[in-house]
Amino acid sequence: MSNKVSEFLGDVKAELKKVTWPTRKETYGSTVVVIILVLMVGVFLWAVDTALSTLIRTLLN
Repeated sequence: MSNKVSEFLGDVKAELKKVTWPTRKETYGSTVVVIILVLMVGVFLWAVDTALSTLIRTLLN
C-alpha cells in the first residue's frame, strides 16, 4: 500500500513538472476578462429580469 502511494506521488510530481504555468501578466489579463464578462452577463440578466417582471405586472393588472 505504501509503495503504491509513493509511486502515485512520484507520478504526480513528474506530471506537474510538465505543466506550463501562466505568467503573472497572463493571469491578470484572464482575471480582468472574467470579471468584465461576469459584470456584462449580470447586467444583461438584470435587464431581462426587469423587462419580464414589468411585462408580467402589466399583463396581470
